[in-house]
Amino acid sequence: MPKILYVEASPRKERSASIEVATAHIEQIKKKHPDTEVRKLDVWNMELPDFTGHIMDAKYAALSGVELSLAQKDAWEKIQELAASFFWSDHIVFSIPLWNFGIPYKLKHLIDVISQKDILFSVTEDGLEGLLGKKKVTAIYARGLNFDTDSLTPARNFDFQKPYMEMWFRFIGISNWESIVIEKTLFGPEVDHDARAEARLAASEKADLLW
Repeated sequence: MPKILYVEASPRKERSASIEVATAHIEQIKKKHPDTEVRKLDVWNMELPDFTGHIMDAKYAALSGVELSLAQKDAWEKIQELAASFFWSDHIVFSIPLWNFGIPYKLKHLIDVISQKDILFSVTEDGLEGLLGKKKVTAIYARGLNFDTDSLTPARNFDFQKPYMEMWFRFIGISNWESIVIEKTLFGPEVDHDARAEARLAASEKADLLW
């Protein structure tokens, strides 16, 4: 039974291109595997803790090998609970709009909170080792422009969305990911419609190959 964690990073909901395509991807998997279980993390409707106070103290106590206080343990358990769904899943699906050439700050907040030693990575004699190595990922990226053809914003200088996520996947041990990019969503209704349709088709095709 596939277990999917869906991380929704767009606040636009029914208007969102990334959510539309991510939903098509998940629905195609569910057609083939009706017993698929899906958990959803909507970063816009979550209480994400500020990384201060007892949480910060717990991090550095653990790094220093110092026993955590009761308050620090309680704070650290909340971080572990946020990360638990990533370990529960077989397959993680992200819907990610482009914001200021990067990812939405709410998604960055989640990543910053859970990317901790002995939660998503460990430190070994050989260096850092990600702990989510057996997971599959489908990342759905939505962009209003086209980095490949827009000479004013070439991807090598302006794309901090997809490269950042792929860096993070590698950091936490994931090497098996698929990317679907929806571009030119700001080029008018017809172009937007066609871009979404093409991405939905790609999402369905990739879903068929995954399981």
